[in-house]
Amino acid sequence: MSLCRHLPSKSWRRPVYSCYGSFMASKESDTRQHILDVAQEVIAHSGYAASGLTVVLKHAAVPKGSFYHHFPSKDAFGEALMKNYFRTYLTTMDRIIADTSKTGTERTMDYWQWFYDVQTADDCQGQCLVVKLAAEVSDLSEAMRLELVDGTSQIIDRLEKLLTIARDDGSLPAGAVQTTVRELAQSQYDSWLGASVLTKVQRTPEPLQRAMAGTRRLLGV
Repeated sequence: MSLCRHLPSKSWRRPVYSCYGSFMASKESDTRQHILDVAQEVIAHSGYAASGLTVVLKHAAVPKGSFYHHFPSKDAFGEALMKNYFRTYLTTMDRIIADTSKTGTERTMDYWQWFYDVQTADDCQGQCLVVKLAAEVSDLSEAMRLELVDGTSQIIDRLEKLLTIARDDGSLPAGAVQTTVRELAQSQYDSWLGASVLTKVQRTPEPLQRAMAGTRRLLGV
């Protein structure tokens, strides 16, 4: 009997190589995501410039060569960091919006309660990269600044959607919308963002408590 009959055919071997390639792609994707997740925690605590690449890689236990394989430059890394942050943030907002067991006003308050909890964590230093990095990176990286513009615009889009649901289901007081729902969403976000900065500076939740009280009055809850 020919020995060749006992060898795996090419058609049998090909899927093995294909699966191996998929495994390697998945592993590389996991490494990239791991770097971004660790970096977000480090930078949320220490800031972008103060963290430094060496600090991030030490916490992630990843060699520098691997970092540059996934991110060709620090600008590219910063852009990916902001995309990753907003993707997670907006997913949380989408889950709140999708909860049809609650009125629009209740869902809006669920969002602001989550916002409050995030920003009063860690001795009122918060975990919001918008608050942490907006002033710092806007002059350092145009790519990161543009990601901040896009990400915050999408947050306001979703807040507008929540308030529109509240208006349409009748749970939003008639006098709450003085001009447009969009302007109400924008002014609410502006107010809470400012309160977040003061909470961080003063290391007290009082500015955010005032923002919460004002929002409750506005929404009639």
